[in-house]
Amino acid sequence: MALPRKARIVGAALLLTVAIGGVLYLNRPESSGSLQSTDDAYVQADFTTVAPQVSGTIDKVLVEENQPVRKGQLLATIDDGDFVVAVDAAGAQVAGARASIASLQAHLVQQQTAIRQAQAAVAANEAALKLARANRTRYRNLATDGSGTVQALQQAEAQLAIQTASREKSLASLQSARQQVDVLTADLEKARAALALARAAQAAAQLKLSYTRITAAIGGTVGQKAARVGSFVNAGKPLLAIVPLDAVYVTGNYRETQLARVRAGQAVDIEVDALPGQMLEGTVESLGPASGASYSAIAPHNATGNFTKIVQRLPVRIRLEPRQPAMARLRVGMSVTTTIHTDD
Repeated sequence: MALPRKARIVGAALLLTVAIGGVLYLNRPESSGSLQSTDDAYVQADFTTVAPQVSGTIDKVLVEENQPVRKGQLLATIDDGDFVVAVDAAGAQVAGARASIASLQAHLVQQQTAIRQAQAAVAANEAALKLARANRTRYRNLATDGSGTVQALQQAEAQLAIQTASREKSLASLQSARQQVDVLTADLEKARAALALARAAQAAAQLKLSYTRITAAIGGTVGQKAARVGSFVNAGKPLLAIVPLDAVYVTGNYRETQLARVRAGQAVDIEVDALPGQMLEGTVESLGPASGASYSAIAPHNATGNFTKIVQRLPVRIRLEPRQPAMARLRVGMSVTTTIHTDD
């Protein structure tokens, strides 16, 4: 039995509406959805690699793999015999520099005494020279009027010459004593510079000695422990890693076509593969500045030949909301599925 014409028209209209709706739904932008999800997401943490700052032989390892540690806790020690000797040698250099300074300061005090002696000698020579000049004048007058002899005048003139030379000698000695003060002062400054250098060397030796005690820079859990008693390690060689499990976060790598409506502060549902049936809550913290391919040493962009467009993924950092019991079971590297509520 044929359907009435009105029923046929209604049916055709419904089919047309469904077809148009399907086409619009299938062709709508991916970012228009109120939920954006990805399973390319992982638990991460900013862990710290611990490495010695000096080379040497490990004599103690005080932590085990997977052991919780606190900030500042002693992890291992390096044999410090050579470093103790270096500290002692640096201390001896400091003591020697201080002794040199003390000696030069004593010489400066002694030199002031020498200057006073030279000044006294100059004063005595001045007095003797004044007397010699007076004697020469007196004997010259006596010789002129015949009351004195020529020999006496000659002796007075010779004595004046002797006193004049002696005065010049005393003045030269005084000048030399004063110049010696400048020499000693320069030596004292040099000794003080040597003391500063010795103190710097001592501080450097003490700093290197402190490096033989390897401590935790942050609190967390020990992982990748390679430190072994008796093994020789070089400066900068990693000994272990400290993972701060109380500060984990999630990085979700979303397709660029999903990010048009993603903003910081939006709520995120987090499903952890290792914890089936449990849902964690998070918040979008920030969007990465570049795709992973952009950091590649060899650019993936082909400027010649054929081209195939590949959708890029950008990292979205997700902060886990605090005080969730399941967070204690999270470990770095776990796979998760994150769903962002873009309508928040």
